[in-house]
Order: sequence, then C-alpha cells, then structure tokens
Amino acid sequence: MLRVFRTSRQGVFFYTWLVLILKIALLQHFMFGGLHGRGMLAEGLSVLALLCLVELLLPVRRFRLVFGIVNAIYSFMLFAVTLYFAHFGTVPTYAVLSGLNQIPQVRASVNALIRPEQFLYFSDFALWALYGLILAVTAGWRRRRRTLSFRTDRRGSHGTSTRWKVIIASLLVLSLGGSGLFLSSGKGIDNELVRAQSIGFLNFQGDALLRNQEEERMIAEGNLQEVAQEIHHLQASYPYVKSDGAEASYFGAAQNRNLIVIQMESFQNFPIHLKVGETEITPVLNKLADEGFYFPKIYQQIGPGNTSDAEFMSNTSIYPTASVAMSTGFGSRELPSLPRLLQEKGYATTTFHINDVTFWDRNRLYPALGFDKYFDKPAFTNDHFNDFGASDEEMYRVGVEELKQLDQAGTAFYAQFVTTSSHSPFIVPEDKVQLQLPDNLKGTNLGNYLTAVNYTDYAIGQLIERLKAEGMWERTMLVVYGDHFGLQPSETSAAEITEKLGIPYDDRVSRFNIPFIAHIPGRQGGVVSQVTGGQVDLLPTMAGLLGISLEQESFTALGQDLLSIGQNVIGMRYYLPTGSFFNNEVMFIPGQGFEDGTAVSLDTLEPVTDLSAYRNDYEYVLQLMKLSDEYVKLLPKRK
Repeated sequence: MLRVFRTSRQGVFFYTWLVLILKIALLQHFMFGGLHGRGMLAEGLSVLALLCLVELLLPVRRFRLVFGIVNAIYSFMLFAVTLYFAHFGTVPTYAVLSGLNQIPQVRASVNALIRPEQFLYFSDFALWALYGLILAVTAGWRRRRRTLSFRTDRRGSHGTSTRWKVIIASLLVLSLGGSGLFLSSGKGIDNELVRAQSIGFLNFQGDALLRNQEEERMIAEGNLQEVAQEIHHLQASYPYVKSDGAEASYFGAAQNRNLIVIQMESFQNFPIHLKVGETEITPVLNKLADEGFYFPKIYQQIGPGNTSDAEFMSNTSIYPTASVAMSTGFGSRELPSLPRLLQEKGYATTTFHINDVTFWDRNRLYPALGFDKYFDKPAFTNDHFNDFGASDEEMYRVGVEELKQLDQAGTAFYAQFVTTSSHSPFIVPEDKVQLQLPDNLKGTNLGNYLTAVNYTDYAIGQLIERLKAEGMWERTMLVVYGDHFGLQPSETSAAEITEKLGIPYDDRVSRFNIPFIAHIPGRQGGVVSQVTGGQVDLLPTMAGLLGISLEQESFTALGQDLLSIGQNVIGMRYYLPTGSFFNNEVMFIPGQGFEDGTAVSLDTLEPVTDLSAYRNDYEYVLQLMKLSDEYVKLLPKRK
C-alpha cells in the first residue's frame, strides 16, 4: 500500500488529500471541540479543489516532491492557526496570518501556548521518516535510495494520461461549484466562528477575500463626511441618557493640565483593590482609584494588533476592523486623534515604548496618530528585565527627563507610556520582585501574574515620585488603563482564581475586564462610575475632563464620554465573534445570529435567558462597527 502511494501519481494525489482531510479534522477538534459534518464536507471539497489546481499545474516530474511541499506548507499553516486560535479565540484570515512575522518578538508568550498534541499535524512526516530509516537499516541505503528519493520511476515519469487530466479537471469543476455553494450559504452569518465551522477553513479564507473586495467597492463609492454624519445620526438614536448635571460637574475638571497616559500591559481589573493575605497587589493604583475617577466596568476591544490596537483606540476612538492590525492597515493615514486635538491647544505630544518601533509597525502608527516624537529601544538602557529589554522603571526615568525639558520650556505635554514589564510569561527578575506570595501561589502562572502586575504598580509609584520631585505632579492628569487580558483560561482556570483568591471570576467577562482610572491631583473625593465602557470611550472621557468639546471640534468619536452618560453599549469582535457586545447589564455573544445567542450578567456572572431586551443593542452595535470601518477606510492618506 505504501509503495502504491509513493510510486503512483494517482496514489500520491489521493494520499495527500486524505492526509490533509485528517489534519483538518484535527483543526476542528482543537477549534470547535469536535467534528462538524457540514464543515468537514466543505473542507473536503475545498482541499480537493486546491489539490486539483496543483495537479493540473504540476510539472510531470517531481510530483511527489511538490505534493510533499503542499502537505508541509498546509501542516505549518494549520499549526499556526491552532496556536493563533488558542490565544485569540478567533479564526484568523489570510490578512491576519500575514502578521506572523511578529512572532519572534513574543516567542516566550507563544511558547507557553504550545501543547504536545498540536504536533500531530506533522505525525505523517515522522512516520515516513521512520519508514525510511527502517528501509535503510534493513535493506541498505544504496539498494533503496531510488525508492526513498523523490525521483519518479519509469512508469510515471514521462507523462500522465489524458483520461487522468480529464478526471482531475472534472473534479476541480465539481469541487469549486460545491465550495461556491458553501460560500454563498455563509454570507448571512456574522459570527466568524460559526461561519468557519459551517463553510470550512479554506472557504472561510475565500469568504474573507470576497467580503473585503465588496467592502472596498463600497468604500470607493463612499464619502467621508456623509459617513461621519451617519455615525452622529446613529449615535443620536441610542438612549445614552445624558446627564447635564454630571457633565457640568466634571467637564473641564483637568483643564490646562498636562496629560500622562499609561497603557498597562496584560492588565486585568480584578487585581485592583485585591489583597493576598494582608498585602495589597496594587497599592498605588488603589490610591489613584480611590482619589480619582475609577471605571470598574471597562472591557477590551482590541483586534489582531493587540497592544498596538489598544494604542490606536485610546487615541482615536475608532473600532479596529478586526481584519488587520490597525498600525499595519492604516499606518499610512492621517488619523483624527488625541495628539492632534491637543496639539491645537499648544501641547507637545510624545510616546514611549521600550521595544523596537518597527514592532507592529509603530513606526507607521505614531506618525499616523500625529505624535511629535517617539522614544523606542535605543533611547533606553537595557537592564534586561525581560525579552523586550528595559524595565518600566527605566522607561519612566527616560520619560521624566524628556518631560522635564518640556515643562521647563513652559510647554504643556501629552505623554503616552506603553508598559511591557507585565507581559506574559510574567517572569520578574528576582531583584525586581516586590511581592511576597503565599505558598499556594508560588511557582504558579497566577502567582507569576500577580507578581508582574504588582511590579507594574510599583513602577507607576516610582514615576509619580519622580514627577513630584520635578514639580510636575500637581499640574498633570494621570490616566491608566489595561490594554488586554493577561491570564489565558488554558493556563489558569476560573476555578483556580476563585479558589486561591476568593473572588468570583468568569473566563470571558472577568478576563476581558480591564481597569480605567483618571487621577487629578488636588481634586477632592473619588468617583466610581458603574457605566459600562470600552477602549473607544477613553478619548471622549479624557477630552471631557480636559475641557475639550468634541462636538465643537467637529471630531467624530465612536465612543462616549463616560462621565456624561447613564448607560452605554460597546461592541467587540475579536476574541469574541462579530455582534458581541457589553452594555450596562450583560455580555452578549451571538450564535449564528441574535436568536441563538447567549448572555451573561456582568454583576452576577450568571447566564441570562431572556434576551428580548437586547436585540436593539445587537443591531445598533453591528451598524456602528460597520460605519466605523467605512469611516476609517475613507480617511485620507498622509502626504
């Protein structure tokens, strides 16, 4: 049997098809927890179409080598998709997979996701290698080298029959037709996971291409000002319940102050006000929250750009498109942004990040956002905190020196700091550890995470002390927020967190919950806002505190000033499928549509069965994100 597969062109073709189908079944197991009959039929047709194309275009010789290469490339792709899904919980498109060149920069985080069973994608190569080794040992390499080489024998080396070509062409037509039917059936499914499961992985890529082309056609016919008006009209239809009293109380509370924004790596909300024994995990942030504006119901909304997408949103109040990192896809644009708003008020704008600026194309993102200056890896002394290099303390040391020069020149400033010290796998050097853990947390991923966020908190305290020493603290509003979750359910379960920390925790609600705190020195009394919000709401809220009216500035924001509304809804479409949203009451996740969706209470973390009250929010969020995509794609390119 093995010899037939190796020496017959037809045998190699069907062997490759069968192996790839088995590997697709493995992918479905990893992604969906089992096989989906309709999806497997779709996968069989799409893989057959791919191999038919290869066969028709294949040179007569070396067919085994070519099909072996196709098998290897497909195996590596499925392996990468499996790792991607393990981290993001979503199915990557061809555009997202093009960003795999970023992996070496975060190899420690990726390594933590690898499981032995994922290498089953390459098991057939291992078996063939073992088979070859056995032949070499038992019969001698010289006598068997022709069998083991990729050279075709005389029976199949000089041509293939016309009949075989006709069969392959017929199979190609039939498989393409079947795949087309599956593509058509997926058009009405907004949920990417359900769509991929229903139409198959390769067809999902074709679907993404067709959707992108259709969207580009619509964008080409669009008008930026008309889309902006549609956004404002849609937002006016939603009952945000503006409170004039609240707006009058807080608008301009930080007017004419400097602004420092700290984006905290992998920082979830649950460590805020958390104690392990009698020890506070985040004493500095606790004090800032108690004295300032604290928003405990903020949720991440990032796309495939992860941290860079959080930077994008906090500075633009625009949704990520979820098809590509915004720094990569829109780094050539002139983005309406917080830096540009503040520059018009006389502010200097600077951003600090200890990694190389080319990571996630920040060398394009920062000019697109309009920052005056950026400081990256060469600006800092590498104290080898982790794989990225310098510690948060070193970043703040350099940052304060730069801000001191601006302050001495009488220039107001907006400074953004992007931390990295709490990046997975959360290993803090021994000489930097500030937290003593109880025995049940030592050596665990949860314990490492708490140690890392505790150091992040400590370093922020050092920044505050530096600002005080230089006389800048009292004239500066400090804003801190998390970019995205840190704890993966596959590494730290909700049950473990609840058991060891004594707090309620949900794998999705709590996982996506990030802190947002705005502190104004000298202002008396803290404010805790229970309004739900997301990263698109950061810019409008900060602008309101600084006394900047976005309406007067004709600035189109997809988010809201959280201090001037009573209820809110935000969309999320990465890590959760398109159509997912958070409002003041629930997290909603669609199935194939709204009717078969599920909801969880934000307060009790228990399932909500009556979904009827949330249909309008679902439809509103879908429309808002669609308009957001149109808006950002119509923005002009920089000269």
